[in-house]
Order: sequence, then C-alpha cells, then structure tokens
Amino acid sequence: MDLGLTGKTALVTAASKGMGKACALGLAAEGARVVVCARTEADVNAAADEIRAKTGAEVLALRADVTRADDVERLVARAQDRFGAIDVLVANCGGPPRGGLEQFTDEQWHQAFDVAVLSTVRLIRAVVPGMRGRRWGRILTIQSTSVKQPVDGLLLSNAVRPGIAGLVKTLSTDLGKDGITINAVLPGRIMTDRFLSGARQAGVPVDEYVARSSQDIPLGRVGTPEEFANVVVFLASERASYVTGVAMQVDGGVVRGNV
Repeated sequence: MDLGLTGKTALVTAASKGMGKACALGLAAEGARVVVCARTEADVNAAADEIRAKTGAEVLALRADVTRADDVERLVARAQDRFGAIDVLVANCGGPPRGGLEQFTDEQWHQAFDVAVLSTVRLIRAVVPGMRGRRWGRILTIQSTSVKQPVDGLLLSNAVRPGIAGLVKTLSTDLGKDGITINAVLPGRIMTDRFLSGARQAGVPVDEYVARSSQDIPLGRVGTPEEFANVVVFLASERASYVTGVAMQVDGGVVRGNV
C-alpha cells in the first residue's frame, strides 16, 4: 500500500530513542524527509545516522528542548529553511515523573504542564501556518493511555494529559477546513527505556518486571516501539484522510472503557 508520504517533510520531536525514533524510522521508510530533535546532540545525531543508513532518507538532526519556546521556534525555522513547510508533525515529549499528591511542588506541576501540554501547543502553533498554506497537514501528538484511564502511580500524567484530548478535539474543527488532521496517539506499555526504568524503581529484575506488566494486557505482552510507530505512520499518511479529532490508544487492550 502506498501511503502517499514520499517527498513529504515530517518533524518528529524527542526522536533519539524509543517511540520517537521508531516513528522517524517508519516515516523515513515510507519516503518522507525527516527532521529529528532531542535535547542531547550526540544522541540525536546517532539516531539520524541510523535512520539514514536503514532508509536512505534525507534526515536533518537538531538539538532542541521542546519545553523551551525559543528552541521550538528555532527548530521549526531550521526545518522550514531546509525542506520548506512541514507536512507532518509528530509532537513527542518526555513524561512527568511518578509520584503521589504529597510528593509534588507547585513547580513540578508547572513543569508537567510545560512538558505534556504547552510544548505540544507551541509546536502546533509553529507548523500550522505552513500547513494552511499547502492546505494539507498531519498533526500527531504522542501522549499516554492516562488520557483515557488513570495509570497507577502517575498522578501528574493522569491529571495533565487528558487536556490534550480536549485540545485535539477542539482544534480538529478549525484545522479540518484547511485539510489538516490532528490526532492524539496513546501508547500503553511499550518496550522503551522509560518503561524498563520501572524495573529499577521497583527493585526487580527486568524479566520479572516485564512478565508482571504483561499479566493484565489482553494480548499478553508488552508492545514494541515499531508496533506503536506503525499506527503513527498510518495516521500521518494520505490513507488516513478521514481520521481527525481522535485519541487512539495503542495498548494491547489495556484500556477497558468504550471510548
């Protein structure tokens, strides 16, 4: 199936590892030119080299922290200077730390909002004018199943991330007039460094942690970054032209609600 991504330009943030890198690889494999960023220059350069070697795609690697407004502006400007308007945005970011009510200060609540919500708003705001000009665009934001179902031990994520669903649904009405779709993609338990860090925090071997984490997943296992990226790449494609305003979980069936 031709996904219609050849020659498109995709910006993927937090793309040096895990789901972000898998999304960048998937888009590049479909013929897109890819702009990747991360906070550590050496890491994002290594990821870009890997993507080039595996796909032969044009890749621009930039250091940027998407929680900083100046970095977002500079990132998008550099991408546009190199490739023109951005066709696909995959707004990825880190997640707030684990913990409960008594553990977090006001500053940590502000930081959680900056990471999960404000960074996404700034990225969308920066790319939309170019998408409107072309009357075509795909905006994806990677969040968490906590948008739909609270995750034990993740108070900040449970409280902040559901706001993204409201953002996506609200913007879909306005952006749709210009041929731009916007969707949130919600990973469940995916085999990333962040997921595996839970083993260290729990003080158990990785194999035991993965086995425990798989017990209440209907598919019986933790997902891979590539499986998650496959959904993102489809939603970024021409083939997903009638899908917008959706918060879609990729979780092996963990979310038990009907929406």
